[in-house]
Amino acid sequence: MSPDAKIVCRNVWKLFGSDPVGFLARHGDQPTVEQLSAEGYIGAVRDVSFDVKAGEILVIMGLSGSGKSTLVRCLSRLVEPTAGEILFDGKDLLKASPRELIELRRHRMGMVFQHFGLLPHRTVLDNVAFPLEVQGIERAKRWARARDMIRLVGLEGRETYYPRELSGGQQQRVGLARSLAVEPDVWFLDEPFSALDPLIRREMQDEFLRFQRLLAKTIVFITHDFAEAIRLADRIGIMKDGRLIQLCSPEEMVAHPADAYVAEFTKDAPRTKLMTVRSVMTPWTSAPMEPSVLASARIEDAAPTVLRSDVPVRVVDDAGQSVGLVHRDQIIDIAFAPATSP
Repeated sequence: MSPDAKIVCRNVWKLFGSDPVGFLARHGDQPTVEQLSAEGYIGAVRDVSFDVKAGEILVIMGLSGSGKSTLVRCLSRLVEPTAGEILFDGKDLLKASPRELIELRRHRMGMVFQHFGLLPHRTVLDNVAFPLEVQGIERAKRWARARDMIRLVGLEGRETYYPRELSGGQQQRVGLARSLAVEPDVWFLDEPFSALDPLIRREMQDEFLRFQRLLAKTIVFITHDFAEAIRLADRIGIMKDGRLIQLCSPEEMVAHPADAYVAEFTKDAPRTKLMTVRSVMTPWTSAPMEPSVLASARIEDAAPTVLRSDVPVRVVDDAGQSVGLVHRDQIIDIAFAPATSP
């Protein structure tokens, strides 16, 4: 377990069927796909393990039916896992009482889903303040907090509007503000922008990143859109048939997909914008002292220098020490060669 882990997920299963716990026990907690199918069980989440670091944005993605939404609901026990361990700040959520879970969801977890779920008979102010009302906070305090969140999401002046008077993007902002009103430690978002038009969706992604710079939340974000994932994520996990296939940084996933399934997701990724010189450089031997490029530079930023040189260019770390070499053929390969499966 990472020492800075906010959430720890270990060997989590979610099976649908008549006796999932007994089924797992009969097969030593490691049933095969064939065994699942033969006995009529659906393996929505299959033996998934990972950590979520404090303050990071972890994006989980996959095709429809891959298990990503079921997994995020298991993390908050909106869906009851069949087996495994889920720790929240070191405490086992699967051992928490219903009352303890209610308190956690009310005070420490924020949740936003694809459908905004706003109360149509309440104003923007009352919608945002609603979770604080549920907590029993007096009206003046909850309205003050709600106004702060409305200001944060850029809807100041629309406090008295009703949901029907707002655009889709504005309604989603209300949903984000409402989830933030409880000041959650962890924020779960399940395809929150997928129903929005492309331009509004990008605007909401910008706003989301702005919120994160200000608030530094621990976030689990579900999407099926790889472009959205690489824009938002510190790390990306890709699921297939209930299993977590690969979990790593966007750069590593693009450079080294675990299998053909992951490679298919990454084939259209803007590799020169994602990958750094460090990911393609060769070991240091010798080269002219000038010019040089930073190992941490994105390939698109280093390309002009490298492409003008007929010989390998020196790669340096942030302290100016030589750490490798990069040749223009490597830059050309990244920019123009098709992505390949491992």
